[in-house]
Amino acid sequence: MTSKVGRVVRVDAKVCHVEVDGDVILAAPAGLLFETRTERKNPVAVGDLVEVSTEGDPVRLERVLERKNYLGRTASSHDPREQVLVANVDQLLIIGSLKSPGFSSNRTDRILAACIWHNIPVTLVLNKIDLFSEEDVAPIRKTYKDIPIPVLETSAKDGRGVEQFAAILKDRVSVLYGPSGAGKSSLLNAVQPGLNIREGKISKYWKQGKHTTSFSALHALDQGGWVVDTPGIRVFRLHGACREDLRDMYPDFAPFQKDCHFPNCSHDHEPDCAVAEAVENGKLSPTRYASYVEVLDELDARHAYDPDQDADLGEMPPDE
Repeated sequence: MTSKVGRVVRVDAKVCHVEVDGDVILAAPAGLLFETRTERKNPVAVGDLVEVSTEGDPVRLERVLERKNYLGRTASSHDPREQVLVANVDQLLIIGSLKSPGFSSNRTDRILAACIWHNIPVTLVLNKIDLFSEEDVAPIRKTYKDIPIPVLETSAKDGRGVEQFAAILKDRVSVLYGPSGAGKSSLLNAVQPGLNIREGKISKYWKQGKHTTSFSALHALDQGGWVVDTPGIRVFRLHGACREDLRDMYPDFAPFQKDCHFPNCSHDHEPDCAVAEAVENGKLSPTRYASYVEVLDELDARHAYDPDQDADLGEMPPDE
């Protein structure tokens, strides 16, 4: 059997779109991939490097190659398995704004913790900066630079930061994460107007029938690189983490937690907690601490923070 290696650019219900030698083909995952999965809901994810057979119609996706990293979450409060959202990425850019929608430290801190957990570099992009004053932006900028992570301020409207945004994306596989309305599409269009996945060859087997819309897709950039533009993810639950792990997902706590009375202090209820004291003294962000405690409680209770009553990953209205 002849096979080639390709990159998954989109995953539908029963078929994967795979870029092979510059063309996008549709490949049906081999049944063995589903038979051998354990705690993971999906055996194939956007960004995976895979082996596909080049014989037969439909083309078959035979094997997923080893991942260098991936971003996963708990599928839902009713499904404890891990859902892999994207694999083999160089960075994740959190796209946030201060209004319409408002900035959510809880959402930001959750995805940031997950990226630290899965060894994915992160940049915070504060978009629509033309709408806000320095007084609005300064506290958020300081909180995240103190972690530290890079903070980029952008405006697709007046072009501020767009050149730097494009430079960050160049020749890298990047994930854009943020709520609907934060301006992901506007920023991408500022970098490359009309950005769409290039059409490729489609086997005759797949020309009939309908396919379920994918959760996310990998877009090729003309300047070099790929972008995963995820739909709005309203609920993000860490998967596979315990209380002890969570401490290390908040690196800004590290300078203080070494002075806690108990070496394994959870920074929640223990006496003489140096982290809690740092928050009280203004040395640590209270929003960061609040998000930490909320995730900690969630891990303890084994149920999820869920403002939308278990709203799952799905299509959201397009960004403005």
